[in-house]
Amino acid sequence: MTDGSSTPDPQALTKIDTTVPHSARIWNYWMGGKDNYEVDRLAGDQYVEVAPNIETMARASRAYLIRTVTHVAGACGIRQFLDIGTGLPTYDNTHQVAQRVAPEARIVYVDNDPLVLRHAQALLTSTPEGVTDYIDADLHEPERIVAAAAKTLDFDRPIALMLMGILGHIQSYDEAVSIVRRLQEALPSGSYFVHYDSTDTDQALKQAQQGYDDTGAVPYVLRSVEQITRFYDGLELIEPGIVSCPLWRPGPSETDTETTDVHGGVARKP
Repeated sequence: MTDGSSTPDPQALTKIDTTVPHSARIWNYWMGGKDNYEVDRLAGDQYVEVAPNIETMARASRAYLIRTVTHVAGACGIRQFLDIGTGLPTYDNTHQVAQRVAPEARIVYVDNDPLVLRHAQALLTSTPEGVTDYIDADLHEPERIVAAAAKTLDFDRPIALMLMGILGHIQSYDEAVSIVRRLQEALPSGSYFVHYDSTDTDQALKQAQQGYDDTGAVPYVLRSVEQITRFYDGLELIEPGIVSCPLWRPGPSETDTETTDVHGGVARKP
């Protein structure tokens, strides 16, 4: 079920720009999805030519989401998820993973991309016991996101805040830190922060990212592991801490645990 508040705005659907590549659509292409355009496929192929590991990073990031959400919903007992920077629906989205563990889980997705908005109804499926909702909002406005999410989530009970591969789109590092702090401050004790971002640890990746940024698309800033670590200040990191995503608690069937240039972690708010 949903709360009925998230009917896509038809006017927003006219804002889709198919002349400039878009990171969510390129990511969808790398993941084998169909919600992309020729301009995205060309940019994605050019990226892969310079940094072939990016497709591995994309798959590793999704596997990491599945493991972290499963852990937070299962071992940590969290029943509320605020997933900001949703991206395009592919497979094993947050609500599907969380509600496999806890059918009563409530999930709020947040994005401001018109193509994601167009596909919002695909995200608004839920178990009868649970709830999913979608908010059209910008990460630059964390207070607005919290106010809108509070219509579905109870901010007096623990919430898992998910920022998966999105903070690189905030150009200013100080602003990125500020946004993370403001979102975390809105959460009650016992909440969790679940996050990953691509890092500047590979020269080929940096070169490929610069080529992508030069297309006129919204840039993505590759940051150091040290910079990413600061997003977790004041929180209690869960083992193994902030690591390359394939190394975060891989399952027995996951034999490909080579490091990739995307790092993240899960932390609890005291």
